[in-house]
Order: sequence, then structure tokens, then C-alpha cells
Amino acid sequence: MSVSGGAAGAAEMMSPIALFMQADIVVKAVMIGLVLASIWTWAIIIGHALRIKRAARENERFEREFWKADDIDGFYDTRGQEDLPAAKVFSAGLTEWRRSTAGKAVDKEGTRSRLAMSMHSAVTEQVDRLAERLNILATIGSVAPFVGLFGTVWGIMRSFSDIAGANNTSLAVVAPGIAEALFATALGLFAAIPAVIAYNRMSYGINRMEARLIRFADGFHGTLSRELEFEG
Repeated sequence: MSVSGGAAGAAEMMSPIALFMQADIVVKAVMIGLVLASIWTWAIIIGHALRIKRAARENERFEREFWKADDIDGFYDTRGQEDLPAAKVFSAGLTEWRRSTAGKAVDKEGTRSRLAMSMHSAVTEQVDRLAERLNILATIGSVAPFVGLFGTVWGIMRSFSDIAGANNTSLAVVAPGIAEALFATALGLFAAIPAVIAYNRMSYGINRMEARLIRFADGFHGTLSRELEFEG
């Protein structure tokens, strides 16, 4: 066999598919689990990135149109039922306002307190909806490297077992087992690194949106509080 042919054969043995096929059932299970975790991670990343971006864009347009509106009740009739975080906060505030001011005697301080609680509760609910499944990214980012490390340890243990069985410490005996073991670690990092980066980035985006929703709620609360001065 020529040197080039031997090098080509060695390269084929070290390809990802070959390393997977050479691995035992435990390491194969680890690799499959990490590949599935990586696919799941990217599905969450793409889906949530589009969702957060769309929500931020539509919220901004909703708030801009709200502050330009002259009739709050009319705006509620046309835009209040939209499935947007800002619309949900607005709807919660106006609903509480209507309930609190429906009677003849209006408790101004109690109304202000209930308005604040209802809108801030709506903010929390909408943020929780946006953050749904981000805990999965955090879990994958923290667990995947250790799962890959488990596959590495198991593969190296098998390599030592092969050394003992063959009574031979040459590189040709230990290289395949060590290579597949290290490949499991690489897969763990491949799943974990995007998950950690995406989790931090999306958490930052959600925190920014939460701050904006709180500012919107506070501004609407101020508007309704001024209206209370003309009640009763």
C-alpha cells in the first residue's frame, strides 16, 4: 500500500461517520442524544429569534399608534384584542379601569393600585410567554458538555480495555477508541456552545422588551391616573 493510500484510509477511519460506527452502544447513544439536542437547540433558536424580533417590531408599532390615538376606547375596539404583549398590557389596564370606575363612588387610590397590579401582572405573563423554552437552552448548555465528557470517559475506558486484551500499546490499537471518545466531547461542545450564546442573547432581548413593556404600562397608568382627577 502506498503512503497516500494509507493516509486516505486513516482519514476515512477518522471521519465522523466512521467514528460513530466504530463506537460501542453506550458512546453511540451519547452521540445520538447530543445530535438530537443540537437539532432541538437550533429549532428553539430559530423559532424564538423570529418570535422575539416580530414581537418587538409589532409592539413598537402598537405603542406608536396608541400614543397618537385620541380615543382610548375606540383604539381598544380596533386594536385591543391583538395577540401582542403591549396589547395584552393595554387590555388588562383598560379592563381594570372600567371595572373600578363603573360604580358611583370611585376609590381613586384603590383604582390606581389595582391598575398598577393588573398591568404589571400582564407584563410578567407576557414575558413568561416569550421566555418559554429558554430554560431548555440553559439546560442543554450546562448538561451537554458533561454528557459528552461521559462518552469520552467511557470510550477511553474501552480503549484501555482493548490495550489490555491485545497486549499492545501501539497507537494503531488505542487511536480509534480515543478518537471516538474525543468526538463525543466535541459533539457535547457543539450542542452546548450555541445553546449558551443563544440563551444569553435572547435573555437580553427579553429583558429589553420587559423594560419597554413596564415603561408602556407606567405611561398608561399615568394617563388613567390623570383621568381619575376628573372622576366624581
